[in-house]
Amino acid sequence: MSTFQLLLLIVAGGVFYLFFKQLFSGNHPKRGVDFEAKLPDEQIGGINRPDKTFSTPTVQPTRMEQLLAMTDEAVGKEDYEEAKKALGSALIIDGNNTEVLQKMGYVCMQTEDYSEAKESYEKLLSLDDNDDMAHVSLANVLHKLDDEAGAEKHHERAITLDEEYAPHHFNYANTLYDLGRTKEALIGYKRAYELDDSLEEAEKMIKKLSE
Repeated sequence: MSTFQLLLLIVAGGVFYLFFKQLFSGNHPKRGVDFEAKLPDEQIGGINRPDKTFSTPTVQPTRMEQLLAMTDEAVGKEDYEEAKKALGSALIIDGNNTEVLQKMGYVCMQTEDYSEAKESYEKLLSLDDNDDMAHVSLANVLHKLDDEAGAEKHHERAITLDEEYAPHHFNYANTLYDLGRTKEALIGYKRAYELDDSLEEAEKMIKKLSE
């Protein structure tokens, strides 16, 4: 073996040694993995390769969110019939959605569809009997429907659930006043004003009934 052949053998051995060392070290590029993006906004590419930039897509509102937004817009315009259409579609999607039921009850009260409003508030209470706002809303509806016993029951339930909420006492006093039970109404107005002295209507009724 010549000196040149011996040199080639040594070089070849060195190349194979380096190749197998790299192969088994785990530092070689892996199949299907190029690199990990490090940018904070998770974009790949950038100024050098704008064609390789991928931005996070804008999250689109759900159909329910769209319908609720349509409802709010219609109520703002006092277009209650349009609001009812949007809410009706929302209830098809989720008949137990409490926000939709609350809005439907309110809208039906504005259009004097008291029977439909009653259904909405009763549905709310079937989902949560401790919802004091649903109780007082149902009480107001029942008063409109001349169900005074039912109205009184739900007014009292609302007050029991939140005795410190002045409007509950004020609303009950209004119902009692309409029924001609002025002495009881006066007690309710006084309690409401005691809890919240910004209720000017309660103050007016106290003066009126105290004369």
